[in-house]
Amino acid sequence: MKAENIIKKRVLLLDGALGTNLYERGMPRNAVPENWCLENPGILESLHRDYVRAGSDVIYTATFGANRIKLNRTKNNTVLINRKLAEISRKAAGNKVLVAGDIGPTGRFIKPFGSLDFEDGVAVFKEQVKGLLLGGVDIFAIETMIDIQEARAALLAVRELSDKFTIVTMSYEKDGRTLNGTDPLSALITLQSLGADAVGSNCSRGPYEMIKILSGLKKYSKVPLVAKPNAGLPKIKEGRVVFDMTEGSFARYAKDLVLEGVNIIGGCCGTKPAYIAALKKQLKSVNPVKVNPAGCSVISSARGSLDLSSSRDVIFIGEKINPTGKKLLQSEIRRYRFSRVKSLAKEQEYAGAKALDVNISLAGIDEKKAMLAAVSELAVSTNLPLAIDSSNPGVIVAALRLYPGRALINSLTAEPKKIKELMPAIKKYGPMVIFLPVTPEGIPDSFQERKKVIDKNLKMLKSHGLFKQDIVIDPITLAVSSNGSSAINTLKTIAYCKIRLKVNT
Repeated sequence: MKAENIIKKRVLLLDGALGTNLYERGMPRNAVPENWCLENPGILESLHRDYVRAGSDVIYTATFGANRIKLNRTKNNTVLINRKLAEISRKAAGNKVLVAGDIGPTGRFIKPFGSLDFEDGVAVFKEQVKGLLLGGVDIFAIETMIDIQEARAALLAVRELSDKFTIVTMSYEKDGRTLNGTDPLSALITLQSLGADAVGSNCSRGPYEMIKILSGLKKYSKVPLVAKPNAGLPKIKEGRVVFDMTEGSFARYAKDLVLEGVNIIGGCCGTKPAYIAALKKQLKSVNPVKVNPAGCSVISSARGSLDLSSSRDVIFIGEKINPTGKKLLQSEIRRYRFSRVKSLAKEQEYAGAKALDVNISLAGIDEKKAMLAAVSELAVSTNLPLAIDSSNPGVIVAALRLYPGRALINSLTAEPKKIKELMPAIKKYGPMVIFLPVTPEGIPDSFQERKKVIDKNLKMLKSHGLFKQDIVIDPITLAVSSNGSSAINTLKTIAYCKIRLKVNT
């Protein structure tokens, strides 16, 4: 039984809240849930079984906060705790339902938005992943994320240790953004390009509000959408936190969520097994939504996105962040300072640029160090998506790993060495790619020669798993003074790509 196979036939039904129900079953309010569950495995197992009886296809392990930072434990203890908690869930699930290894936030913001180093964050989550794998989980669920960089770190931790189906859900505020400012579309684009198998939202108020959060994402999604809302809004009643929706009211929104493209539904805070049973009843005759695996031509930053599809008008990408001929910028980059980079970004944004090209190449510097610093500064100082521009594949790879969005690579050519060096990172991190029809012999003179290079390399890129939606063709523009036919060759190349191939230019 695989999650992806179930979704092809019907809506996948997750479980509901753990914490809400554990408190009702005796867990003290000041207890560490993971420790308490290890001390009271029978109660956790009983709750899991109640969800199975209610109709859940997936139950979550009680490991939401079981990371080294939150538990203040050693690496070995963290692995052991996750393994033992996963084993309890595995025992309750048997072979009837899937077990999701639950991974929640660390409570720390990750650089460039906080103080925790990105690779340290990945390492922390890998400890959880190792324990959950040892405990026998079937899939992973990364949830309640408010920092897109932390969500990326957790997803990379899973992907570098496992190819199991992985759900990633963010938690959004009343304004439709996470606490760190990420909107739902930017999160979707970033996470699905990085390899998430399903993306959506959990917690984030009730099901009605979640419909608004997920509205409009279906046309951009190449993976199933996920909704795991609360049972309405929390209220204080007789000194206790209660939620204001009954199971019937909660489940009433299930079909509306499916209409928005949601194929995976469950409950979060305040929901109980009865809520899952009500969802199952509502979804009994509902067919899942078909997903387009080709995705879309959208790049993203942590707080914004840009559609580059060929059906849109001309899009301006600012290219002033380039030290060539700029002495002040060169001086700052040599000292690894980036105030001028930030001011150039703002200047171009105000002038109407929709994305920013970042080129930090300069003789005598550590280009990788400079690029990573520049990307970090820009991730915080602008909402515009970035194009990573370097002739050094190692610099591009490092930037793709750190960048908290879906970047655009500038650029890939028909040079076998560069393709070999960049393709693994392109497949892993999922950027869009600008392709230049340039061969080791140079720029083809005629349109027909460029056409051959483009056709051949589109097939090559497709063989590596890329779709046309992932690619932008640079038709190459040369000075008319150097070649009288260069302008017509460029125009023919643009027309061929847009009309015949229907690929972005």
